[in-house]
Amino acid sequence: MNSSTMRRLRVCAAAGLALTGGWMAPAWASGAMATGGLTSQPIGHYDFCKQRPGECSIRPANLAPAVLTDGLMRKMVNVTARVNAAVKPMSDMDIYGKDEVWAYPDKGVGDCEDYVLEKRRQLSHMGMSLADLLITVVRKPDGEGHAVLTVRTDGGDYVLDNLTDKVKFWDQTGYRFLKRQAIDNTGRWVSIRGGQQVLVGSVQ
Repeated sequence: MNSSTMRRLRVCAAAGLALTGGWMAPAWASGAMATGGLTSQPIGHYDFCKQRPGECSIRPANLAPAVLTDGLMRKMVNVTARVNAAVKPMSDMDIYGKDEVWAYPDKGVGDCEDYVLEKRRQLSHMGMSLADLLITVVRKPDGEGHAVLTVRTDGGDYVLDNLTDKVKFWDQTGYRFLKRQAIDNTGRWVSIRGGQQVLVGSVQ
């Protein structure tokens, strides 16, 4: 594990992990996460939405997952590597003097949520629907909170992570998946059904 990865491991702990029940989203593919009911919005995303309300009231028209092609996989791999290399890992406390600030890493520094926001922005600018680019809160094998980007495809859900340049199928990450943005409303969040007790494994 190189020093950059070690820094990224240390600077991120996602908050707001409470789960609730209710609304059910369709599982479009056998390799898709099964989502449950509406749940609490992470405090960092809540504050982000207050600053950028237009980004948190989008209701995508097409809720079908993206078609998985070689081209899409190349986009995911390239964006992951590019953003991971461009952004220096730094904690919110070091950047802003307080915890849980979600922001675009326009100054070249950020923690895990900031990497996610930038990857989401770049893939959206490439024409992907925000219904398929979902900020997701997980627990790492050590129990620490973390945020990743889930990309929904008709071949299953993939994870883009600042701790590795590898694009992985979601259930090959070793994470326990807790909640993610709803596919039909960028300001709402849904639980991952049953907390998805994923086998613990390496993030590399």
